[in-house]
Amino acid sequence: MKKIGLLSDTHNYLDPSIPDYFKECDEIWHAGDFGTLTIADQLREIAPVFGVYGNIDGQDIRQEFPLVLRREVEGVDFFMTHIGGHPGRYALPVHPQLKSDTPDVFICGHSHILKIVRDRALNNMLYLNPGAAGRHGFQLYRTIVRFDVDNGKLKNMDVVNLSDSKG
Repeated sequence: MKKIGLLSDTHNYLDPSIPDYFKECDEIWHAGDFGTLTIADQLREIAPVFGVYGNIDGQDIRQEFPLVLRREVEGVDFFMTHIGGHPGRYALPVHPQLKSDTPDVFICGHSHILKIVRDRALNNMLYLNPGAAGRHGFQLYRTIVRFDVDNGKLKNMDVVNLSDSKG
């Protein structure tokens, strides 16, 4: 079993409560828009970091993190990118891939909108957008997600509301 901490759109701000929420995680996944490598370094102090670069990320982050990350963890096929759209309206660069080789779980960020839903049109694929953890943007709440991956299943999914976007 692996415990995963998932966040996106930090925009160079790491909420001081995130280390406590992620302290028991085996891995931390960042779905893009880190802001700076300092965010990745701070997260690495908690657990190994896997992620993708986002549209605001500079060359330093783009050299370290890919545009698309596909990996299997505990028997679950994950596909992650920053700009992915949403069920019924996926972004053009990823839509053909999702249709031809559908993962078990598709993770993206960018919208700053927390959304966890099954896409029945794509083999019941789980769509997972953790919302935005940073202060930049229009979101009312800053959110992160925690879950376990165990023997081909996601378990114990937990959405954490960090606070309103100003706090």
